Amino acid sequence: MNGLLLALQFFTSIPIRKELPMERKDVTGMYVALPFVGGLIGLAMFGVAMLFVDVIGTGSLLAAVFVVVAGIALTGGLHLDGFADMGDAFFSYRDREKRLEILDDPRIGAFGTMALVLLVIVKIALFQELLHRNGVLLPYFIAVPLLARAGMNVYFSTTRLAKEKGIAHFFKEKLATGTLNASSFGIGLAVAIALGFVLHSNILPVVFLIVVSGAVFLFRSWSLKHFGGVSGDLCGAFIEGTEALLWLAIIICI
Repeated sequence: MNGLLLALQFFTSIPIRKELPMERKDVTGMYVALPFVGGLIGLAMFGVAMLFVDVIGTGSLLAAVFVVVAGIALTGGLHLDGFADMGDAFFSYRDREKRLEILDDPRIGAFGTMALVLLVIVKIALFQELLHRNGVLLPYFIAVPLLARAGMNVYFSTTRLAKEKGIAHFFKEKLATGTLNASSFGIGLAVAIALGFVLHSNILPVVFLIVVSGAVFLFRSWSLKHFGGVSGDLCGAFIEGTEALLWLAIIICI
């Protein structure tokens, strides 16, 4: 239970006004619970979509805008902030140390703004396309944020730290990586199998696993090359980017 509460406290905007223990089992439990928190966020976003499309009766574009807004509100913009910081740092074309300094800078620059705006526009377009097609959408809304966070767990636990300070360093020092990797692989595989049964499809679950695995491998290599490792901002960027890829995969496959 502490792990779930910690995941809600650190990775969502839901107010958990309680001082929780931060021992090894608690931090590991937090990351184990994180994919399920993603599934809950996706469920809430689905509720927003149905509210605007089926109850209020708006078009798919307006509904898509509010779905994206709901996702941002529920995460407190945490992952979007990481994506923007990554954009500022990478496109600065500076050396590694300077890029890490830019990641730590709370201010947003021109490249970060462009990356942020582009991502939001792409996500609105993806949701608009998906809602326009109708069909069974609930399994997708649960599976996509869940799988993106399971992949992030593997990326975070298997990549060395870019810097020996900060909250990512604190969490990784207390992380039981073997337990986390086993649970993340198991959760991802179970969700893919369940998705196949629900949708009566063998193709999409395999595509999902390929997309997430490819994202972990490629982003890990890219992070090591350009930043020397992983950071909290890069974890947030991974979640945002992988979610967008998974939504695109759905649109291509269905």
